[in-house]
Amino acid sequence: MKISLNWLKNYLDLPLDPEKIGDLLTSLGLEVEGMEKIEAGHNGLAGIMVGKVLTCEKHPDADRLSLCTVDIAGAEPLSIVCGAPNVAKGQKVLVATAGANVLGKDGEGFTIKSGKIRGAASEGMICAVDELGLGEDHSGILVLDDQAVVGMPAKEHLGLIEDWIYEIGLTPNRSDATNHIGVARDLYAALVIRHGFTGGINLPNVRNFPSGENTHPVQVFVENVQACPRYSGVSISGIKVGPSPEWLRQALTSIGERSINNVVDATNYILHEMGQPLHAFDLDKIGGQTIRVKTLPDQTPFLCLDEIERKLDPEDLMICDGDSQPMCIGGVFGGLHSGVTGSTTGIFLESAYFDPGFIRRSSTRHNLRTEAARIFEKGADPESTVYILERAAKLICELTGGQIASPVVDIYPNPVAAVRLDVRVSRVRLLTGVDLDLDEIRRVLAALGMPILSHSGDTFSVQVPGNKSDVLREVDVIEEILRVIGYDRVPEPGKMFVSVQTTPKPDPSKLRDKVASMLSARGFHEAMSLSLDQSARYEKFAPEWVGSLVKIHNTSNIHLDSLRADMMPNMLENVLRNKNRQNHNVRLFEFGKTYSRDGESFTENNRLILAMTGKREAESWLNSGREQSDLYTLKTEAESVLQFLRIQGWQERPSEGQGLEPGLVWARGPKEMVRMGAVSGEWLEIMDIDQPVWVADFNWDIVLGFIPGKDQETTSLSRFPEVRRDLALVLDQSVGYKEIEALALKTEKILLKEVNLFDVYTSEEHLGKGKKSCAVSFRFADPERTLTDQEIDAIMDKLITGYETKLGAVIRR
Repeated sequence: MKISLNWLKNYLDLPLDPEKIGDLLTSLGLEVEGMEKIEAGHNGLAGIMVGKVLTCEKHPDADRLSLCTVDIAGAEPLSIVCGAPNVAKGQKVLVATAGANVLGKDGEGFTIKSGKIRGAASEGMICAVDELGLGEDHSGILVLDDQAVVGMPAKEHLGLIEDWIYEIGLTPNRSDATNHIGVARDLYAALVIRHGFTGGINLPNVRNFPSGENTHPVQVFVENVQACPRYSGVSISGIKVGPSPEWLRQALTSIGERSINNVVDATNYILHEMGQPLHAFDLDKIGGQTIRVKTLPDQTPFLCLDEIERKLDPEDLMICDGDSQPMCIGGVFGGLHSGVTGSTTGIFLESAYFDPGFIRRSSTRHNLRTEAARIFEKGADPESTVYILERAAKLICELTGGQIASPVVDIYPNPVAAVRLDVRVSRVRLLTGVDLDLDEIRRVLAALGMPILSHSGDTFSVQVPGNKSDVLREVDVIEEILRVIGYDRVPEPGKMFVSVQTTPKPDPSKLRDKVASMLSARGFHEAMSLSLDQSARYEKFAPEWVGSLVKIHNTSNIHLDSLRADMMPNMLENVLRNKNRQNHNVRLFEFGKTYSRDGESFTENNRLILAMTGKREAESWLNSGREQSDLYTLKTEAESVLQFLRIQGWQERPSEGQGLEPGLVWARGPKEMVRMGAVSGEWLEIMDIDQPVWVADFNWDIVLGFIPGKDQETTSLSRFPEVRRDLALVLDQSVGYKEIEALALKTEKILLKEVNLFDVYTSEEHLGKGKKSCAVSFRFADPERTLTDQEIDAIMDKLITGYETKLGAVIRR
């Protein structure tokens, strides 16, 4: 949220410099995330002076140039070569003197220097509007009126005022500080309590508001008082829509708002001044001169201001005309055909209080996150609608020449009860740590506009103003007190208390970081996704999971209505996001949680997921980069994770479902550590991905349970040589390498250090149908002695016998 210092000065005579004001705002809980000094015009119009053209003659060597002498109240007039077609003797103009910085045609600044142009001396530049950063006109130089004072700085002549803009990170609970007056109230309270400020706060005056002649009455019927507890409005006739005056345009521009016309600008000004969204309807477009505040049937079409037709929900609160034709989504967004245009001569000005829940649901349902919706959903002040309406109506009449054309309409059947809270002085002292007495508390609360109504003993009653919708409990009042007196008044404790924490071994957090670093080193990038998902996906493609989904009420995005039951959908979204940005070779990993429920029991599981698609390796002079990632690439990466964690002895078996085809599971006993495979065509189609994606999903909790408890030990290199033997085994195609490895390690548990498959050969002609030849190496070693051929031969004989009897192998000699 942007706050202008000049706006604040309209309400407070601030005794502090801009930096100290920023510090004070932050200490009040209105964190200043940045502050910027802004000056109208390029470079604050430094070095730009008012001058008078004394002489103007054509350049002898250039038809489009003029030789001018210009008086800027210096020792001597300046000689300036000017190329503007409209320069003439006697004009008052703005002159950039040597050293001043102005804008060129490309929008970049450049410094004026004395020199020669076509042989003629030029000591400055007569400026056009765009060269000064005051507009876009470059048709000629800017000619001033005759009253301009020669030698006066341009900034002073134009009445341009510098300003400071504070960027405030407003927290969702601060409904009272969504506007300049709300911020000014906080500053006033802090200045009174901390700096002894004796001034007052100047609020807009609406006394003597005209009653009007009732020439354009509009009837109002509120049919849904739950969604709209209060609705106020007034008619204004005889308006002339046009540009806003300079002060209003500057005020809006300073906080990043675009000037539209005097009526719309006035409503925007009041929004940022007082925190009340307003809406102006064209009187001639209100059917039957009647307003009906109601809901409409489901799927009713409504053409919005952005020219998009939206289908209404039965809960959307609509501002309709007498024929129940929708004109506006109440408190959210206007309609295309009911707003103010250049031909509008009369308006009905609306100032209402809408229920925050209705507004937020409609806003998120239609993805219309407007400024009005953001304020209403925080909670506006129901007691201020008429006051702010009269303030806005008077301003619009001043800007447009209009007149009040009806009495103020105010529909408020069930007034919102004022919040009254009991607070204990002892509780204030306990929670703040500051020894405050009732008199100081009374001063603080009075400065905040929260008067103490009564007190008895240790307890006092305070009335909460309607704009502080977050102050609902005793502790909220205490927080308000502490904000104003300052957190630096909280005394430091005399003792320090430290709690001893134990870290599990192995430390899951450190292991996670180590695995993340390892995967990054292998070419993976880490993804971080929301823990939310769309239940509609599971209903269509995994209906067996629907009953275990953890549903949530997400008003920010109604489509993300459940906690994720699987890591894969979010990961596929990340793959798609990369593909849409022309990155077709993707390697991603993510640590996260999945969620499920069984009746009233909820479960969280820690997961690690790997995803690969595209080329196996980047193209380079070492390789063609044509080979695509496949199941074996995925298995290599998944195995690297388990080997890094020193986990061994898993079994591999096929699996079905869960979005993978074909699917594999690595498990130890009944506990599945990893499931992996290619993402099914159905999931790729719903995610709009047109190339294979390979996924490995680790149950991280189970994986951590299999990590060896002992720390990894290092040993010195053996002084004795290793022995390698090779076998060529002809086996059925159904026999996997894991079976070959497991049998070898079971046969010789001490001397056999490594088994490796280094070649696979298939040929029906030489081996027979359904057969393959696996070339396997075996590495033997003993750290204490040199192995003999007889020992190795005996082990190899056992291996050969085992392979022949248990795997049906034939040894190729």
